[in-house]
Amino acid sequence: MMRWLAIASLLVLAPPAAAGEAEVRRLIESKLSGESKLEAVRRIAGTALYEVVVRDAEGPQVFYVDERAAVLIAGQVIDAKTGRNYTEERKRELAATKWESLPLQWAITTVRGSGRRKIAIFSDPNCPFCKRFEKDLAALDDITVHIFLYPVIKPESVPLTKSVWCSKDRAKAWEDLMLLDIRPSAKPDCETPVEKLVALGRRLGANSTPTWFLENGSRYQGAMPLEEVRRLLDSASPKGKK
Repeated sequence: MMRWLAIASLLVLAPPAAAGEAEVRRLIESKLSGESKLEAVRRIAGTALYEVVVRDAEGPQVFYVDERAAVLIAGQVIDAKTGRNYTEERKRELAATKWESLPLQWAITTVRGSGRRKIAIFSDPNCPFCKRFEKDLAALDDITVHIFLYPVIKPESVPLTKSVWCSKDRAKAWEDLMLLDIRPSAKPDCETPVEKLVALGRRLGANSTPTWFLENGSRYQGAMPLEEVRRLLDSASPKGKK
């Protein structure tokens, strides 16, 4: 973020002449460095702002530039009348992942009831928010839960997740660990997808746990209240749509 503050200070010195999309694009590209790449520039209809999307190691970042390309704004754009948050909507759109692209063969899967509501979670056994989130989900029926082992919080999470994967009943071993705090007894010496899942999570921008995906591709982070999660699951489920 510090480099963007530096860019903002430079943009304030830009000439006051009106700028178009091409000028905004050239200006931003001239200030980028390292892994940061300009992904998109578009004018926000009905405003004097351009939306700028930059992708870096942390995933897509959304910024705004005024129509004269004189000021860079790092913040949220909210409709004053309706309260609609355009920035959050755009970030969610950029972070969406096709459900079909997720390697569910690498997941620990539990199905309850019809299993019609589907969720995939990148989870670390040393993440207290993951444990709280999964305890809440355990109260829901008609759900399919795919757990991607994502040991990124502590080094000891790695052998712990591998031990879960090497267990005869992976789903039970994970449930015992996360809900009952019972560590798996299996040796972590079998072949596992753990390293591949860590690399996948980083590519998808899972920079906190839990990071979770719904069937419609939406991505969320953190442990939300159960009723909100239920609403999102029903909205994303084909049979849940009205």
